[in-house]
Amino acid sequence: MNIIHRSTAFFEKLVKIVGGPGVRRNVLLFCKENGHVRISIARSFATIRGKTPLKGRRGVTAIGAGIITAGIGIGVFLPNSRKAQCASKQIEYQAGSVKPGLPEYTHNDVIGHKTKDAKIWVTYKNGVYDITEFVGEHPGGDKILMAAGGALEPFWDLYAVHKEAGILKMLEHYRIGNYKDIGRHLEKDRSDPFANDPERHPALKPASEKPFNAETPLEILSDSFVTPNSLFFVRNHLPVPIVDGKSYKLGIVVPGKKQVELSLDDLKKRFKKHTIVATLQCAGNRRTEMAKVKTVKGLMWGIGAISNAEWGGVWLRDLLMYAGMDESDAQTAHIQFEGFDKDPTGSTYGASVPVDIAMNPYRDVLVAYEMNGTEIPIDHGYPVRVIVPGVVGARNVKWLSRIIVSHEESQSHWQQNDYKGFSPSVDWRNVDFSKAKSIQDYPLQSAICSPKDGDQLEAGTDEITVKGYAWSGGGRGIIRVDISIDDGQTWLTADLEQIPQKVNHAWAWTLWKVDVPLPENFKGKVDIICKAVDESYGAQPDTVRGIWNLRGLLNNAWHHVNVEVSEE
Repeated sequence: MNIIHRSTAFFEKLVKIVGGPGVRRNVLLFCKENGHVRISIARSFATIRGKTPLKGRRGVTAIGAGIITAGIGIGVFLPNSRKAQCASKQIEYQAGSVKPGLPEYTHNDVIGHKTKDAKIWVTYKNGVYDITEFVGEHPGGDKILMAAGGALEPFWDLYAVHKEAGILKMLEHYRIGNYKDIGRHLEKDRSDPFANDPERHPALKPASEKPFNAETPLEILSDSFVTPNSLFFVRNHLPVPIVDGKSYKLGIVVPGKKQVELSLDDLKKRFKKHTIVATLQCAGNRRTEMAKVKTVKGLMWGIGAISNAEWGGVWLRDLLMYAGMDESDAQTAHIQFEGFDKDPTGSTYGASVPVDIAMNPYRDVLVAYEMNGTEIPIDHGYPVRVIVPGVVGARNVKWLSRIIVSHEESQSHWQQNDYKGFSPSVDWRNVDFSKAKSIQDYPLQSAICSPKDGDQLEAGTDEITVKGYAWSGGGRGIIRVDISIDDGQTWLTADLEQIPQKVNHAWAWTLWKVDVPLPENFKGKVDIICKAVDESYGAQPDTVRGIWNLRGLLNNAWHHVNVEVSEE
């Protein structure tokens, strides 16, 4: 169990804001172990200036406790009295509300403050806060910097225990103004085809701006089994369309039948709702590693072009049967999907999957209108998208406009001339996309999220906590993740965090964690390797070179992270 100890100065500031010197407080120490939050509590202490305020940890049941940080943190244990409860409600109501007399700041004002040199600002509801002084004392380390220049809400929704009286009161101590642009649409250049794109959280790691594509922060990937909507990785091929949910119509085309059109209300009221937890991964995830072998074309994705969410909607199979599809028709081979997003010529984004996937009742293909219990955000396909679990992200068409039953694949560029795999010997001089099979089910994948590549570890470190994700397409669950620090000579087996999933229905990823011991008094570089095994005992290739391809797709080689233990 790893506990973060903070300086006496931090506790002095905390008690000054929340209570005052001499007031008895219990300090909660939170840690995350094997995916479950466990709580310890320090012995009560009469003064903050004591030399050993964190001695005597013991297990307790904590009520009304708060955490200051995102993730692991320290908070104040408030008395469980009616007076304290009333104070908590009052502070929670006041925190983030408009305060007359304070300066007003816009979105552009806030987003310009992401570094200590420029000052670090964040927003919470209607408030703007300068937390520059607090960053160095933050018990959760640099995780707080993910919110720099943006909103705290996505992180506090993830770590909901932040929303306690002591924490909210402390936040208000750093208040500098009111947030002018909350809930407002910013003025944009309407001649720009990307003018309709929504605002994004600054913690996302952009791979391109137009069209916008971005990775989920690594800290969130390994900390949250379900990725928050605002931090879910974004993959857009074209400008984001604006689709009116009230007038929305989904067309379903079946040969020999009249086209069926369904509104969003039709989907919600006339068909049974189903939910699945499913991971989406871009085919180009980990492309940067392939680019180190030889030049590839495509966005330079790291390991964050993957996320996991709960999706709600209607089985695709139910809609196709409703529209009159004949399952016995031997001519039907593919189900095509078209989006509302268009290129300058008016061509829409499109993709298709084989009918054996689309109509298979065990493949759980969903026409989704909810993401993590809310309407799907604009960036992720509002009002409706298709979710084909276990299949490469490119086939999960967003802003779904039409479903077409066909004898052939989608003829879109992205189905015919992209998202196909080739031999390492094929280059742009001899490539023939027409002879390659379209990617459907994703191969076995795993990656290390923590520590990050290039991290410097403190001198005297004798153990490294390694965390990451693993996932395999086609519904194949993960049965093992192995970690090595001696170039694969010996391996440790990680603890797995999973939800119950049926065999061949494992649409959601697996998070994993392992504590790796280092040799005594170790100093220098460590190459950490991970690899996974799925239910079919599929294995990952050990090198990138053997699977290199000109588009840099489907890199699922053993993942390496290099860190260094500092000298004294």
